[in-house]
Amino acid sequence: MDNLNALDIFKALSNETRLNILKWLREPEKNFPAQQAHLPKEVSIEGGVCVGDIQEKVNLSQSTVSHYLSLMQKAGLLEAVRYGQWTYYRRNEVTLAKIAQFINEEI
Repeated sequence: MDNLNALDIFKALSNETRLNILKWLREPEKNFPAQQAHLPKEVSIEGGVCVGDIQEKVNLSQSTVSHYLSLMQKAGLLEAVRYGQWTYYRRNEVTLAKIAQFINEEI
């Protein structure tokens, strides 16, 4: 992990709401019980939570939540899967492991 990528990650995590979203997505079933309600039964986005469900929990405007999620995705913290008009987000565990290793070894 290079310093530039690490800075993007730390910037994305420097906001309490974005940090909470990442924490909540660690246990989506517990924190977003209505997840995947918009999907047909034959489609599964494992661990993914719809933007609308996240927006409802954080109680911010849809545009603000979309901006936050986009920032987190660009930093590599989240993965997005689109199904029809719905976008589902989940944690990118590979990036989270790399940033944990970076903190442990470099800082």
